[in-house]
Amino acid sequence: MSDDRMIKPPQDEEGEGQEWLTTFADLSMLLLVFFVLLYSMSTIDTEKFSKTFSSVTQAISGKLREISTSRISREEAGVLIDQALMHRQIVESQRKVFAEVKTLQTKKGVEGLVSAHFEDGVITLRVPGDVLFRSGQVALTDKGKQVILTLRNFFIKHPDQQIKVLGYTDDTKPSGRGRFKDNWEISAMRAVNVLRELLRMGIKATRLTATGLADMNPIYPNTSPASRAKNRRVEFILEKRVGGR
Repeated sequence: MSDDRMIKPPQDEEGEGQEWLTTFADLSMLLLVFFVLLYSMSTIDTEKFSKTFSSVTQAISGKLREISTSRISREEAGVLIDQALMHRQIVESQRKVFAEVKTLQTKKGVEGLVSAHFEDGVITLRVPGDVLFRSGQVALTDKGKQVILTLRNFFIKHPDQQIKVLGYTDDTKPSGRGRFKDNWEISAMRAVNVLRELLRMGIKATRLTATGLADMNPIYPNTSPASRAKNRRVEFILEKRVGGR
């Protein structure tokens, strides 16, 4: 037999030399997560966009070798996608609820009193403290109870909303001659009394929390009587409850 016989090259094992496909697949998954996160934003903020892009770039460059042999990263990417899509759905659902707030603001007895704000799926309703309470007092006035009743009717229509009641004061300290030592106590009692009124009106306790924040987070600088009056307020923070009513 001739020594010049053709020598066949050894057959490559199946999949040998295809390691790059794993890395490519993981890189594609990261990019998909990145664009889904962008889609979940109702509006694109330039600063947030830059930070997010930088974070994704660092993750890709720093973790590429680790990702190429890790299935956990792909599973985590799937979780991120699910969370981003759920957040998008919540924001859109809350936007519809916020549209109904415009009707609430025209109701008899609260027109011109209830202001509203929407951001990233969170609805904030604000009511002036001077409408709900007398100066330095924590008991709801008759007018205040009427306003709370109107809000209660709105809350009943939307049982999927968790309600945080926040009480605020201005920076004026109590005189010291009354029953309250400081603004923390006043703001806390006001929030609690609003919560109790909502409970009495039929709102479930599991939907409610109450917090007093004194003169924290002022809307306007406490430099004039008009600005201080705006800072004395009660806020109702509405967030959609996930996983049932």
